[in-house]
Amino acid sequence: MLQKKYILPIMLLVQILVLQIISLFPRFVEDYYSNRIYVGISNLSRIVFGWIPFSIGDIIYFLVIFLLLRWLWKIRKSFKANWKDHVLKVLSFFSIFYFLFNFLWGVNYHRVPLFEKMEIKKEYTDAELLAFTKTVIAKTNEIHMQIVMDKNLKVAFPYSQQEVFEKNVDGYAELAKIHPYFFYDNTSVKKSIISLPLSYMGFAGYLNPFTNEAQVNDKLPMYSFPATAAHEMAHQIGYASESEANFIGFLASVKNKDLYMQYSGYTMALRYCLGNWEVRDESILDELLATVNPGIRGNFRESRTFWDQYETFIEEGFKIFYDNFLKLNSQEEGLDSYSKFVDLMVNYYKNEKL
Repeated sequence: MLQKKYILPIMLLVQILVLQIISLFPRFVEDYYSNRIYVGISNLSRIVFGWIPFSIGDIIYFLVIFLLLRWLWKIRKSFKANWKDHVLKVLSFFSIFYFLFNFLWGVNYHRVPLFEKMEIKKEYTDAELLAFTKTVIAKTNEIHMQIVMDKNLKVAFPYSQQEVFEKNVDGYAELAKIHPYFFYDNTSVKKSIISLPLSYMGFAGYLNPFTNEAQVNDKLPMYSFPATAAHEMAHQIGYASESEANFIGFLASVKNKDLYMQYSGYTMALRYCLGNWEVRDESILDELLATVNPGIRGNFRESRTFWDQYETFIEEGFKIFYDNFLKLNSQEEGLDSYSKFVDLMVNYYKNEKL
């Protein structure tokens, strides 16, 4: 008879195999998990945890890390003598962790890609990207002037971070009128209580998959804060891909009736478009930058200054870890998948106006 200590480690292997099989059937994942099981799980989680002003998920993380460190300290002397039992306990922990991560959220990595769901093409030419970038510049310049009425001034946000969370819900409501599958309900978006460590790690926010709380780094420059929060909210409604969450967050921002929310969305899109040109052709990048209002460039410098002050080897280490994590979860481009949302934007707007 199989001993209990082997059950969970064996189940870890079974789970990995099952998930690999499930990943071959994205339509099944889309229909039965993402649009049924997950909808119930995520809404229940946001109802239970959303009203609490601080992050329950972060507290759970702290508690788990504390208990693990305590356990490691207790077994430090007996590890060599009982290493097999200790390894089995570690595998048992990861088996439970792996199950909860995937059941509560992670299976969404294997749903139908948004390109297919929205019938958006993947390819575009340099000419199409250039035309789109110029359109984004024109629109961002226009909104910038409506807000500050001086092309040389940076945009300063008049809202608190909590007000931004509430206004983002309005943006999602507008977006859902066009695409009902982006409907967002039961708000659970919070300022992360580990914002300083997040800054050193190079992250603007994250979703806690166990409590479905969207966490946003509260040290971010405010002009980029709304689009970042909208990105994490896209993860909450089941879009695990970083490029898709960027795209949905962008749409929810620019469909918002509030100009400041729109500005956050368009500046995010513009940064990614310009980043593409930095790789493709720096001479074109220089020409495009010259047409961007100085005040907008001032906001971009604000972001660059912010991230530069936290740049250390810690960030590089965490980015390597997260890059490999994404690749293990069906995002072959790893961290580069964030910028793939430009592909979605360019093709989405080929036949529409910004």
